[in-house]
Amino acid sequence: MKLAIPTPDGEFIARYSEHGLSQLSFPGDCRTMADDSIAPANVEEWHAATIAALKEILAGRTPTALPPLDLTRGTDFQRQVWEVLRKIGPGHTKSYGEVAAAIGNPEATRAVGAACGANPVPPIIPCHRVLAAKGKLGGFSGTKGWKEKLLAREGVHLF
Repeated sequence: MKLAIPTPDGEFIARYSEHGLSQLSFPGDCRTMADDSIAPANVEEWHAATIAALKEILAGRTPTALPPLDLTRGTDFQRQVWEVLRKIGPGHTKSYGEVAAAIGNPEATRAVGAACGANPVPPIIPCHRVLAAKGKLGGFSGTKGWKEKLLAREGVHLF
């Protein structure tokens, strides 16, 4: 089930499966979303939690609660990366190499980048907090402009 989340920054689109929030798209994101045509029983509660969490994130703060996340479409490797990303707090960053080391695979920096790009629920799972080597911005599924905006709101200023 797909629901809109209007914000001052534009309309995000949330998609829910029977297990929780399965995708979150930035305003203007043209990527195809999976087709979860069912309406989960808890969708209203989950959507309210998604709206509240997104409001906090867009203000540069840590949400007090998250909706249940359905990350079952991710591979084991991707889910390991996403778990590390969830532990990076607002105002903090890690490099792709640091994330790779945190999952015990220090040579997997490119794969970590790919996992960040495959993140189905940015910025709930904060892949915007992962930077390239030497503090460079790197890529981002929601555009570099969004990455810069989210980091700035968290007090991270890039050179």
